[in-house]
Amino acid sequence: MKILSKIPLRSLAMILLLAPLVPLEANDVNEVNIYTHRHYPSDEILFKKFTKTSGIKVNVVQANADQIMKRLEEEGKYTPADILLTVDVGRLTYAKERGLLQPIKSKYLESVIPSNLRDAEGYWFGVTKRARVIVYNIDNVDPKTLSTYEALTDEKYKKGILTQSSSSVYNQSLLASIIAHKGAKEAKIWAEGIRSNFARRPTGSDRDQMRALAAGIGKVAIVNTYYVGQLINSKSFSDKAVAEMIGIFFPNQGDDGRGTHINISGAGVTKYAKHRENAIKFIEFLASPEAQKVFTNVNYEYPANKNVAPSKLLQSWGKFKEDKIELYKLGKYNVEAVKIFNEVGWY
Repeated sequence: MKILSKIPLRSLAMILLLAPLVPLEANDVNEVNIYTHRHYPSDEILFKKFTKTSGIKVNVVQANADQIMKRLEEEGKYTPADILLTVDVGRLTYAKERGLLQPIKSKYLESVIPSNLRDAEGYWFGVTKRARVIVYNIDNVDPKTLSTYEALTDEKYKKGILTQSSSSVYNQSLLASIIAHKGAKEAKIWAEGIRSNFARRPTGSDRDQMRALAAGIGKVAIVNTYYVGQLINSKSFSDKAVAEMIGIFFPNQGDDGRGTHINISGAGVTKYAKHRENAIKFIEFLASPEAQKVFTNVNYEYPANKNVAPSKLLQSWGKFKEDKIELYKLGKYNVEAVKIFNEVGWY
C-alpha cells in the first residue's frame, strides 16, 4: 500500500498549480486512490485486505477534513482521488453540495445499507455507525436519573455538562437532528440550556470529556460510543482507569422517544474519479461482513451493514433504539445548527 500523506502542505500548493501539466496515473486499472479523514488502525487493515482479495492497489492521502475538501476543490478535474472517505453526514453533505461527488448505483450497497444511512440519490453511503450518548461517572451519578438529551438542560445539571466545542461536527449534527425533529426554536432553547449548564468552557476531544469526568469535573458528558471503546482498549493505564469509572447511557429510549442520535462514517465516489469501477468495488468491500467486523472489533464502531452484529464489547453495552431519521436531512440543517451555536454563545 502506498501512503501519499507525507507530502508537506507547503509543497501541496505548488503541486496543485502544476497539476494540469502533470499526467495523472489513470492508466493503471489495478489501483484506487482514496482521500480520507479517518486515521484508525482498522482502516490500515482494510486497505491491505482489499488489495489482497481484489488485486487492486490502494493509494491513500490522509489529512484533516478541511484539508481534504479544499484539496478536492482545488484539484478539480485533475484530482487523482477516486474516493472520499470521511466522518459525519455533515461533511458528506458538504462534499455533495460542492460538487465533489458523483452518484453511483450498487444493488449490493442498497440491499445491506439501510436507506437512512445513505444518500437518497446515491452520492454517499454510510460504512460505520456511531451513537452519540451520555456518559457519567459511576460513583457520582445514578443512571436511573438520566433520560433524554433534552433533560440535560434541567437545573440539576448546572455546572454539570461536559462536551466538545461548537466546531465539533458531531455536536453540529446532534443539534441538526434536534432541528429536524423539533424545529429551530426548540433547538435553540436546548442549545441555550446546555450552554448554561457547562461544567467548563468546551475544550478537547470526547476522550478529554471522559477524562474530566473521572477527575471529578462535571456530572455527565456527551460523547461518541467508539471513544469509550478506545479508552477501554487503550495501552495507557490511566485511560483504562478512566474507562472503568465511566458508564454509558443511551438517551431518548422511551416509548415516545425518537431514539439515540446516530451518525456515520461514509464514503463516496469523487466526481472526477479515474477508477470509478474500482472505487465502487472498494465501497462495496467496506460494507461487506468481513470489513464490517474489522470496523466493529478494531475501532469499536457499530456496523452499517444491517446483517452484521456489533462486536461483543458493543453488545455488552446493551441494545438500544436508534433515531431512524434519514441522515441526509441533517446535512441540510448544518448551517442553521452552526448559526444557533453562535447565537447562544456555545464556544
